[in-house]
Formats: sequence, structure tokens, C-alpha cells
Amino acid sequence: MNSFLRIRSTVGAAACAWLALMGMLTPCPAAAQSAFSGKAIKIVVPNAAGGAADITARIVGQKLGEALGQPVVIENKPSAGGVVAGEQVARSEPDGHTLLLISSGTAVSASLFKVLPFDTLKDFSPVSKMAVFDLVIAVSESGRFKTIADLLAYARANPGKLNLGTPQIGTTQNLAAELFASSAGIAVQIIPFNGTPPVINALRGGEIDAMVDILGPLMPQVQAKALRALALLGEQRFSGLPEVPALRESGGSLAQFHVASWNGLAVPAKTPRDVVNRLNREIQTILRMPDVLKRTSELNVSLQGGTPEQAYELLVADIRRWAEVIERAKIPRQ
Repeated sequence: MNSFLRIRSTVGAAACAWLALMGMLTPCPAAAQSAFSGKAIKIVVPNAAGGAADITARIVGQKLGEALGQPVVIENKPSAGGVVAGEQVARSEPDGHTLLLISSGTAVSASLFKVLPFDTLKDFSPVSKMAVFDLVIAVSESGRFKTIADLLAYARANPGKLNLGTPQIGTTQNLAAELFASSAGIAVQIIPFNGTPPVINALRGGEIDAMVDILGPLMPQVQAKALRALALLGEQRFSGLPEVPALRESGGSLAQFHVASWNGLAVPAKTPRDVVNRLNREIQTILRMPDVLKRTSELNVSLQGGTPEQAYELLVADIRRWAEVIERAKIPRQ
């Protein structure tokens, strides 16, 4: 009788796991729980330590470790386009213990590089979107432009004379500037710099007329009245700067414009579905925690979760979108 019960239990667990993988049944709690035991979870971050993306990963990682009852380690692997970090995770054991911080930069890299050591859509399973970072068009407070309408009017009246600074070629900020110019129907000079600080210095020194970058790093300059935020590139205004319009409020060809930098988490493609679902459920809970919301709001980061399917659809849509921008701007593939 005992042997029969053991066989029945084994068959039942196998059937439950198979049905969960086929999407026909809610994942088996015991199977998902047992997957997270015995070793630390690693989140590989393709950015240097200390930035908003890294800090967000650490905040979520700490809470994820508490929820799963095991340590979560952040491993920073900065490289152009996140290639090194992506390759490491793509080749990792698909057991839910190695995650990759994916982002809009992951989507850009899929079209910017001639060859990648992984397939962005086939080698990863997105778990969840995690955070959104507003992009902004900013100018010097002492400069000629006081509103986005001023800047657009000047650019239209003086084709090719507006100098727009961004971080490196191929970054989300750089491509967002290209998309802004083409959507607005203006000819501008887009000038890439080696990171955000040099762009700020060039703007304050009068070497460029405006810049496009992530809002978070610019907030101290905006709050100190050294820089002026003219327009946000996302779908709506930012609560921390309620007086700054969204670019789409300019109407016309910009009425549907919206771009934001985002990040999320992914695992190797063959990770079992019940494991992906367990990670997703924990992350959604974490993103709603009051202390997590408070800490990330201080970084000017908006937390946004969602299902694995929504994260995958976002990645697909961004790959398609940035591929078109790269082709239109004639940016050479690296």
C-alpha cells in the first residue's frame, strides 16, 4: 500500500508539473518552492554599480531573497550593450537561480550589433517589467529656450543649427533624440558624448543647445535651477515636476510620441514555467511594498510590473521600434 501511494504521489506531481508547463493549471506550489533551495540566486546587471538601474536591482533583489528564504547576489557586468551579462545568463543553468536585468538597452542591442553571442528573443524568458525611467529634453536655465515650443520654433526656422547632446551613440537616450527629431520633422545636429556628466557640462558651457537624457541624474541640476526641463518624453507628466509638460502635449506630429527607458528581469529560455511564474508573483508583491516604493521614488524611478507575457511583448515591440530608428538614422551596426 505504501509503495502504491509513493507511485501515485510521484505520478501526480509529474502530471501537475506537465500541466503547469502547458499553461493548463496553476503552477504546483510544492514544485515551485522546491526549485528555490540550496544555492544563492544571482542577478546579473549589465551596468556599473551605483546607478539607478543597479540600485533598483539591489532593492528588489534583497526583498526577493527574503521572500524565497535564500540569498540574492548582485553581479555587475558592465559592457557595451550588455553583451557580457547577456551571454553569461543565456549559458546559465535554466533553474531560476540566475537572472538578467534586461532593459530598453537590451532591445537596442538586438539591432545595433551585427552579431551577438545569444538570440535576444529565443535565449531568454522575460519574468517581469520592473521600472520605468523618464527621459527629458533639458536646456541651460540661462539659455535662449524657456519652453519646448521655443525650441521647436527655433529648430524649424533654423534647419540643422540646433545642437542636441546625448550620451553615446546607440543608447536609448541617443536613439530617443533621433526619434524626437524625425517625429517633429526637424533637422538637428545630434552630438553624442561619453556619458551624462560631459553632456551636462557641454550644455552649461554653451557648447550645445539642449540635451536628451534620463531625468533622474538631471534632477539635482533642475532643482538647483542650473538646468531647465522643457518636456518629458513619456506618456504623461512626472509627479515630481508637475509643471513640465509631456512632449506629446505639443500636438501635431508629436501627439502620439512617447519614449521611456525601462528595465525588468529575465531568465534563461528553458527555465520551467512554474519557476518563472513564482518569480513573477514575488516581484509583483515586492513592487507594491511601501518601503520599496519610497526608496525608488527617491531615485525618480517609477515601478511598473506586469506578466511575463507583457514583458516579452514590450521587448519585441522595442526591438522593432529601435531597429527602425537605427535604420532611418543610418547608424552603423557595431
